[in-house]
Amino acid sequence: MKTLSRVQRGIESLYRVETGVEVEDYVVGTELRDELVRERKPREQLLVVEADGEMNVALYIAPSVLANLTTHDPSRALDDRNLGDFLLAVEGVSHFIYAVCCANADRRVSQMELELQAEVDKYVTCLLATEPETGVSVALRRRLFGDAEYEPDLDHEESHRYRAANDNAQRYAAWLEDTFVTPRRIPEMLGELRRFYRQGLAAKLSTCARAA
Repeated sequence: MKTLSRVQRGIESLYRVETGVEVEDYVVGTELRDELVRERKPREQLLVVEADGEMNVALYIAPSVLANLTTHDPSRALDDRNLGDFLLAVEGVSHFIYAVCCANADRRVSQMELELQAEVDKYVTCLLATEPETGVSVALRRRLFGDAEYEPDLDHEESHRYRAANDNAQRYAAWLEDTFVTPRRIPEMLGELRRFYRQGLAAKLSTCARAA
C-alpha cells in the first residue's frame, strides 16, 4: 500500500470517519496543478472548486516528495531522511479527509479550520507512528511548532492563518502531552482527539485556549 493510502487509513481509523473515496484517485501531477493554480505553488496543495452546489477536489503533492517516501518508506523508519516529506503527506491527506467529511455532512469549512486540524494530525500521526511517550512528544512539538518555518511569499492573511494554526496546535499538543502522554493514558487521548475532530473552528479554538 502506498504512503498516502496508509496515511488515509490511519487518520480515518483514528477519528472513526469514512470518506468513502481513495485519496490516491484524487492526486494530480504538476502539469495539471500548474494549469489550475496561477499564484502560489507549494509542494502540497488541496485544490477545491465549488460549482452548482457540488465540491470538486484534488490533491497535489510534489512528485519528489512521493518519490522520497517510496525510497525511504516511513512505515519502516521515520527519521531525518523522510520526516519532512512525511509531514507534507500527512498535511495533504488531512486536508483531503477533513474537506470531504465536511462536504459529506454538508458543512462549510474554512482554511483556518483545515490548517489547525492538519497541524494536530501531524503531531498525533507521528507520535502514534513512533512511540507515544514524553520524550518523543517533546521532540515532535519542538520540530513541528518550535522550529516552524514559513514560506517568504505568504501574504499577510496566509501568514496570519499559518501562525495561528501553529500556535493553537502547539498549545493543544502540549496539553495532550501533559494530560495523556506522560501518564500513559493513550486510549483516553484517542477519545479526546475524536471529540476535538468533530468540533467546529470556534470550539476548536476554545479548546486550544483552555489548554494554554
